[in-house]
Amino acid sequence: MLLVVDNSSIYTKNLVNFLSEKKIKFVSQKFDEVNLSDMQQFNSFILSGRKKNDRKINTVNSKIVKHAISEKKHLFGICYGAEILTQTLGGTIKKSSKQVKGDETVIVEKKNKICQNKIDVFESHRYEISKLGSQLHSLARSKSCKHEIIKHNDLNIFGTQFHPEMSSDGQSMIQAFLSL
Repeated sequence: MLLVVDNSSIYTKNLVNFLSEKKIKFVSQKFDEVNLSDMQQFNSFILSGRKKNDRKINTVNSKIVKHAISEKKHLFGICYGAEILTQTLGGTIKKSSKQVKGDETVIVEKKNKICQNKIDVFESHRYEISKLGSQLHSLARSKSCKHEIIKHNDLNIFGTQFHPEMSSDGQSMIQAFLSL
């Protein structure tokens, strides 16, 4: 079973609609409704983007990342979800000089199971991953971001700086992740 953690992004509705259209079995819960003691019932997680920074959001999402790693479960972090994945594993994020928003072409530089070559995606963020921790590596870049797609070195744990739920190439990535 998949848990979608709704961190109040305006794009989460698009993610939930996409999963429903594809008849994916999932549960969607707001970050402040997630019961961390119920994590065992889920085998994969999607962490949505967020609207604003909040200590409780960071705490809940970081605990989900740690659970996914310790239990070797699948996780896909979208925008903020990739940022909290990075921070939880010792990396850093930085504020962008301006908001990054709009269509972007992402160049996939390392072979992986969820995307290849070039993909067209939608960006919307004010923060970006600046340095990866030792357990993560970068799979793709764009003109605006050095770490567009990241992956855990050993597990099926991925993050995207962009919003895959907002483009057909991105939705194909989500489907590929869910097929792992």
